[in-house]
Amino acid sequence: MDRLELVGSGRDADVFSLGADRVLRRYRQGGDATREAEIMAFVAGHGYPVPAVYDVDGADLVMERVDGPTMLVALSEGTLGIADAARTLAQLQDRLHKLPGRAGAASADRVIHLDFHPENVMIGSRGPMVIDWRNATDGAADLDVALSAVIIAQVAVDDRDGRAALALALLADFLEHTEGDPLRLLDQAVARRRANRTMTPTELDLLVPAEAIIRKLA
Repeated sequence: MDRLELVGSGRDADVFSLGADRVLRRYRQGGDATREAEIMAFVAGHGYPVPAVYDVDGADLVMERVDGPTMLVALSEGTLGIADAARTLAQLQDRLHKLPGRAGAASADRVIHLDFHPENVMIGSRGPMVIDWRNATDGAADLDVALSAVIIAQVAVDDRDGRAALALALLADFLEHTEGDPLRLLDQAVARRRANRTMTPTELDLLVPAEAIIRKLA
């Protein structure tokens, strides 16, 4: 297993190739991927575009391999325009929030992803698919919208890697197209992001200007 080809890495998981059609996603610090697999199966059962899950074993999740780049890569390479990306992102998230609630969830709660941004949308031959459901849970849709806005806004106020202008334009269009209210639970979204153990000190410093730009644009 240690000789598998690494094809991607996130903040707390690595993705390895299992051939042309499958990948293995492994939590780097261990844990149990069962809950993530269950949520993916639930949304897939309602026709939502996620990779098929074939097996789950502890921290390992074997999934369908999506034959395309992330939305972020497509944006960066110019094969996907900002307006189209923002519209797709908002529509995908709104579509998720329109699914029926899971058994045991409060009546107003829906499945929320809580890490919904261009790096977690794959643009494959069968259309866009949403990946990385580790943080997903049942909750208020507006929290999901607000957290997406915060994640994008952090990039929009960071000039270190040249992506700020792209992210700012994407944020403005996303806020225009979303059906949710990005301000209603913005305080909670910022607090949640601040408590994220994967945030670097620099990223934490970006939260105040990120919140300000969201309040200005929304």
